[in-house]
Formats: sequence, structure tokens, C-alpha cells
Amino acid sequence: MSRTGIRIRTLIGVAVATTVLGFLVAMVVTRDGTLLQRPPWVAGLLLVVMGGLVLWLARPVRHHLRSGRRTSIDALRAARTVVLAQAGALTGAAAAGWYLGQVLALLGDLSLVANRERLLPFGLMTLASLALAGAGLLAQAWCRIDEGDDDRPDDDRPA
Repeated sequence: MSRTGIRIRTLIGVAVATTVLGFLVAMVVTRDGTLLQRPPWVAGLLLVVMGGLVLWLARPVRHHLRSGRRTSIDALRAARTVVLAQAGALTGAAAAGWYLGQVLALLGDLSLVANRERLLPFGLMTLASLALAGAGLLAQAWCRIDEGDDDRPDDDRPA
């Protein structure tokens, strides 16, 4: 329900910052020969479920905005849905950067078999994080009011 929202440029900035942070933390952790801990599969599942939940909650708002008839949806619920979508996009971008930084650290020493084995889980976590960011952006787009919608008289505007 907003004209502007989280921009892709902002998400890229968040992802770059957390990529650098994730890489630096991984380098400090592995400096003495310690291996990075494998990410739990539950975390990846949670990221995907969160993305699905964001889309599921944004669907009624999309339906409300696209239908010409009056449908019942609370304006506060629609506003909360937009905020949830934006939070999901930011969380996904931050998590994607974090896991990508660790992937880059692993790529620095592929002579260890253990590092090669950890590439797939960290890569999947990066993809799950990107899916959450994408779901947040899509849900935000679903909740966007078109330019001319505010200019219509109250009689023609959906409730």
C-alpha cells in the first residue's frame, strides 16, 4: 500500500555489507585451522517457509487492490503486510550476504575436502536467502498502489 518501498539497490548494499562481514568472520574463525560449522538444514527450511508466508499473507492484499469490487480488507492489515514484505526482503538480503561471504571464504581453501563438502550447504542457504528476498520484493510489489489509484474519487476507490 505504498508508492515506494525497499529498492533493489538497498538490498544489494545490505548483501554486500554482510558478504564482507561474513567473509571476515569466516576468515577469523578458520585462521587457526578450525572448520566452519555446517549451516543447519532447519535454517534453510525456515527461510523458505518465511518467504512462502510473506507471499501467502500478501495475496489477499493483491486481490483487494486488483479487484474492482469492494472486498473487505483492513487497511492496517495491508500496511502490516507491506512492512512484513520489506522486512523479509531485508532479512533475505542480509542472510544471503552472510552465507555468500562464507562461501567465498571456503573457496579460498578448496584443498581441504571438508571445505569442498561445505560448499553445497552454504550455497543452498544462499539460494534460500535469495528466495526470501525475492518473495519480499514480490509481495511488496503486490501491495503497491498504482499512481492513479489515489486520484480517484472516494466513490470509485476500493474499500
